[in-house]
Amino acid sequence: MDEYPRPPARRMLARALRRRCPLCGGSNLFTGWVEPKEACPRCQLKLDRGEGDFFLGGYTLNFIAVELALAGFLVLALALTWPEVPWNALLWIGAPMVVLAPIALYPVTRLLWLAVDLVMRPPGPLDFPEPGLDHDRPRVS
Repeated sequence: MDEYPRPPARRMLARALRRRCPLCGGSNLFTGWVEPKEACPRCQLKLDRGEGDFFLGGYTLNFIAVELALAGFLVLALALTWPEVPWNALLWIGAPMVVLAPIALYPVTRLLWLAVDLVMRPPGPLDFPEPGLDHDRPRVS
């Protein structure tokens, strides 16, 4: 039996999109909007898997999501207003979008990267606090 059970990949990705722990579905993973807690309050999964560059995956997903959102916005705006495109309006809407969208999407993309990483590398002993530190075993549903 797997010592650290994990749900199917689809469920972990869906949980991450809802700002929940990919492993157990627990909530309240951030102290503010963008500051993650050290571990999930429910299953104790560390939200940073220990590598010095773990954040780069979440950063990359965030960058891709914002670029796709901006491209989608521009294509839709061009399609709806062609041939008289309001370029100034697009600039005044697009510029704040480029600044605010990464902040708005960061919690989701960070957890989404954690879910992707858990799909590729199952959780192990290093992903949880040392035994005997306020928990026995991860609770996964």
